[in-house]
Amino acid sequence: MADGLLAGKRGVILGIANDKSIAWACAQECAAQGAELAFNYLGPLEKRVRGLAEQIPGTEVLECDVTKDEEIASFFAAIKEKWGTIDFVIHSVAFAERDDLKNPFVQTPRKNFALALDVSAYSLVGVCREAAPLMTQGGSVVAMTYYGAEKVLPNYNVMGVAKAALEASCRYLANDLGPDGIRVNCVSAGPLRTLSASAIAGMRKMLKANADSAPLRRNTTVEDVAKSTVYLLSDMSSGVTGETHHVDCGYNVMGLTLTGEETE
Repeated sequence: MADGLLAGKRGVILGIANDKSIAWACAQECAAQGAELAFNYLGPLEKRVRGLAEQIPGTEVLECDVTKDEEIASFFAAIKEKWGTIDFVIHSVAFAERDDLKNPFVQTPRKNFALALDVSAYSLVGVCREAAPLMTQGGSVVAMTYYGAEKVLPNYNVMGVAKAALEASCRYLANDLGPDGIRVNCVSAGPLRTLSASAIAGMRKMLKANADSAPLRRNTTVEDVAKSTVYLLSDMSSGVTGETHHVDCGYNVMGLTLTGEETE
């Protein structure tokens, strides 16, 4: 799309896992809006990520483990050599041990707590440190978060704490990078059927509760998230930074919800 919202822009998308992931939906929408893209992968996912990248001609694919500063630096050095500059980054990376999403939060081991925050929150700091010098004309960074950062949700546990750290990091990064014209925001998506969500027990009940209670009376789709992400990446959101933008069909605005016969 020659006249798309991201026409002429180049950006990095971190965290594509498969064709159901939020990051992949964002990649498709970014490409449809005219952006040139680069993806990262972890070793075991290379074949899968490259297969998806082939659907968007011209996409760069490079290895990068965001828990390793040297790999982040090498990744963006390669991007600089290829493109010189970039306009945006999408951070869709998170991890917690499966047992820590099932057991009570109070039982979270120290090393697992540190791991969840390292992968899910600190990685945004490391990425911004290397990406910012490439955004010579300003730019936009968007990180993916979830409502569990704000409220206690069943079986989210340490990931909720990590996402809270991610959202706080977003605000501090927005302040640090704002003088260079770089905006940093989070998108808080409603519950979705993704690979990472499959680790959360009771997801089916969560989806039903969300659809029953949200003002739009439905669940969020990855397409919803992708469209809002493009807005935050584009010049249409030129005055927006440090925000957590909810894309959850309005669920976050509700307090007590009464449905069906209970409303009579």
